Amino acid sequence: MPTKHAVVIVGGGPTGMMLAGELALAGIDVAIVERRANQDLAGARAGGLHSRSIEVLDQRGIAARFVSQGEKHTAGVHFHIPLDIGDFPTRHNYILGLGQNHIERILAEWVGELRVPIYRGRDVSGFSQDDTGVDVVLAGGELLRADYLVGCDGGRSVIRKAAGIGFPGWDPTMSWLIAEVQMSEEPKWGFHHDAYGAHGIAKGDGGVLRVVLTERELRPDTEPTLRDVSVALIATYGTDFGIHSPTWISRFTDMTRQAAAYRDRRVLLAGDAAHVHPPIGGQGLNIGVQDAVNLGWKLAQVVKQTSPDSLLDTYHAERHPVAARVLRNTMALVALRRTDERTKALGDIASELLKMDEPRKRLAAEMSGLGVHYEIGPVDNRHPLTGRRVPDLDLVTMNGPLRVFTLLHAARPVLLNLGPGAFDITPWADRVQLVDAKFAGTWELPAIGAVTAPTAALIRPDGYVAWVGDGPLGLVDALTTWFGPPAAGTSVRG
Repeated sequence: MPTKHAVVIVGGGPTGMMLAGELALAGIDVAIVERRANQDLAGARAGGLHSRSIEVLDQRGIAARFVSQGEKHTAGVHFHIPLDIGDFPTRHNYILGLGQNHIERILAEWVGELRVPIYRGRDVSGFSQDDTGVDVVLAGGELLRADYLVGCDGGRSVIRKAAGIGFPGWDPTMSWLIAEVQMSEEPKWGFHHDAYGAHGIAKGDGGVLRVVLTERELRPDTEPTLRDVSVALIATYGTDFGIHSPTWISRFTDMTRQAAAYRDRRVLLAGDAAHVHPPIGGQGLNIGVQDAVNLGWKLAQVVKQTSPDSLLDTYHAERHPVAARVLRNTMALVALRRTDERTKALGDIASELLKMDEPRKRLAAEMSGLGVHYEIGPVDNRHPLTGRRVPDLDLVTMNGPLRVFTLLHAARPVLLNLGPGAFDITPWADRVQLVDAKFAGTWELPAIGAVTAPTAALIRPDGYVAWVGDGPLGLVDALTTWFGPPAAGTSVRG
């Protein structure tokens, strides 16, 4: 007999762990299948968290675990120009330098506290779905049965391929070597630019050296050897600096692809399983975590049958455009790394533009994730907050001061009433928190600026505003759309 779970997640990286935590907070029986025997990760991989990702973790009350172990930087680099977000209206106006191995470890600790079971050292050999669920076959014949299956298993996703979901995009044009090694000679530290691109050598954790080399010719995305790294170093620097004792060697390209659909009935994709791109800009891990937070509460409501299955369609509708934009951004970054004179001229012009305040703010909001905007509700007379992340305001309530993000720690939606009137949401009281509060300051959004203070706002569990108003008009529709029909035996009153 199969082991049953409401949701099975394949892949225990940052996206899978975040999704598991979201579902566990909602009381869903979720399990992770992870091919690694433990959470150890070879190599540095991703190197940090962007502002919106830190906000997302703050919404769950766990941001301090990451911030305490990372290094804050107020600026990232785009087109060789620092994109400073130190003046952005957020508590987390910085990039947090923190290796993926640490990010995964902290997420795994959180998921462990939530008692999520993990099937470690298991590969998925296939699955089949029917009208009521999905049978997941693990290597060795072990069988799991789930209501829904989510592939968070990376760019070569077994789940995406088995589901027959297309992965269109752009083939690679460039490749890079990346390695963690020892050197017996003093290397040339920092970045080095030549006719083929940018290269770099820096100190890593535990005394290892990190090397990134632009290859002179496109090489396939295969596992390279120490010999490959040595040859590339000699071609670039004239010596390999006595390279030896590698702990990790990899190759990546600028291949850029996105799943044609994030959902096939009871099978969904998130993170790199849904989108791959070169790591320039450091957005891959971040948008994967944000995929998970968008999907988690929706999937939980569908599993609980408080919302119809069609709610899951909004996951693709909202997250596919976000990733598509990130893919275009990274393609532009790769293009501007080319070394011909025409590309250099284009880069100079782009750099001049990004020194101006408005272009800097607009692009920085996009890179940080703070500028994400979902198309929610009717366009006519829509408040600027609708579809955007809610600011983490310092509220005054009957129970004392309270931050907005604190209201989201349990991953439950909130109707925030800031006006003198009252709202009756009794039919949704089992799902939506009603909080009466006051706020006397300015509502400000990154890259947009000050906006009109709302009288009331309906905030989704992922921190995005689903409705803004000063009375019941449109509220019932928003509650029903996002959090299901009224509870049985209750009536809706205006």
